[in-house]
Amino acid sequence: MYERIRPMSCESNTSYNDDHSPIIIPIQRLEPSNPLPRFAYVGDAGMDLRAACDFKLAPFERMAVPCGMALAIPHGYAGLVLPRSGLAAKHGISLVNSPGLIDSNYRGEIKSVLINLDPTETFAAHAGDRIAQLVIIKLPAVCLTETDQLDTTERGIGGFGSSGR
Repeated sequence: MYERIRPMSCESNTSYNDDHSPIIIPIQRLEPSNPLPRFAYVGDAGMDLRAACDFKLAPFERMAVPCGMALAIPHGYAGLVLPRSGLAAKHGISLVNSPGLIDSNYRGEIKSVLINLDPTETFAAHAGDRIAQLVIIKLPAVCLTETDQLDTTERGIGGFGSSGR
């Protein structure tokens, strides 16, 4: 099956693709007892983010849950905070702003803006529980250039639902 990864080891947390070196991201622990993000398995795209406090979410309630750490994501990269599929399937827990975006110049505490979409059950979690996941992505350099007309494509201006059911 998959091999478990030890936390915070660059050797064991390297990408499943050996063609490139891992980027080093400084991390500051803000809540001493909270585990830092880590990959659960070799090849995982997302690192688990954990709650830094106990909390409860009533049906349809939302809350910015602190994760107890801050990052220094390098220029040219960004962090995406994504829901955990198990929490979504079992408890109706998702992210209000999915994905949450962490810009490279942000140095504050990482928080997950959770929402309880279950219509009847309150969701309770404890400090240290896995609540979201973090994916680091490389960003291309982008330069917009204004034009009077765009090239033509098969889809054209077809928007939502234009490809059918």
